[in-house]
Amino acid sequence: MTASPTQYLPAGYELFARYAFPPNELGYCGPSDPAVVPGDNATELASRAREFDGAWPYLQSIAGTTGADPLDADVVRSYWVGGPLLDRVDPAGLLGRLRTVFQGQVTGALDTVSTDETTDGAVLAHHSFHVFVVYPWVRFLDRDPGTALHILQNCRIRWGTVTAVEDEHVLVQSRPLALEDGHLTLGEPGIERIRWSRDGKSLTHLPSAGDTVSAHWDWVCDTLTPRDASALAAATRATLDLVNTGGRP
Repeated sequence: MTASPTQYLPAGYELFARYAFPPNELGYCGPSDPAVVPGDNATELASRAREFDGAWPYLQSIAGTTGADPLDADVVRSYWVGGPLLDRVDPAGLLGRLRTVFQGQVTGALDTVSTDETTDGAVLAHHSFHVFVVYPWVRFLDRDPGTALHILQNCRIRWGTVTAVEDEHVLVQSRPLALEDGHLTLGEPGIERIRWSRDGKSLTHLPSAGDTVSAHWDWVCDTLTPRDASALAAATRATLDLVNTGGRP
């Protein structure tokens, strides 16, 4: 983690580091030494990025449609945020890749999802698909909804509007994940307190009131354009619709 977004990394590498650091810091994915994840060494970061087995297959799938590097900025933004490149990824091919990569692991709904007219446009090479379909926590929504919702809410990339800046945190108005009548949905807007800096180090620049920001776990990762926010909302809702209409074990 650096005092500001590093100037030494290509844009896609830096963007990957912004979103990958929060769960890596907590020990949930990626290399065992989170200090190297933002860093400023492109070669080292590219090597470590492959250790994020929850993200790398999706980056490869998106990159394969354009011939780009998996850490190309458009590829990385498509995975974490969304955008038109997601529509280029073949859903059946993506499912086949993911089922091979995660074979033998407990997953959420990966084994039950199919590619047909009911899932058209919802099997996406997007982080929300990994959180709600591949990640196993949807299995626990009936047994331990509080814990499952907490983890799913924090693991997904969420977005909201900054209402105030308080030293190393910002107050963000956003719609939290909710469980209503057995369906996952986005609830009524509320205020969430999220870290943007710690001891003078941050993943992005200081947000301002009125900015739309993205967050992963307890960190603000980026300031979003209206197009970015719309893409993230669309991908998230598509995945939630998939899970709610038969994509659950």
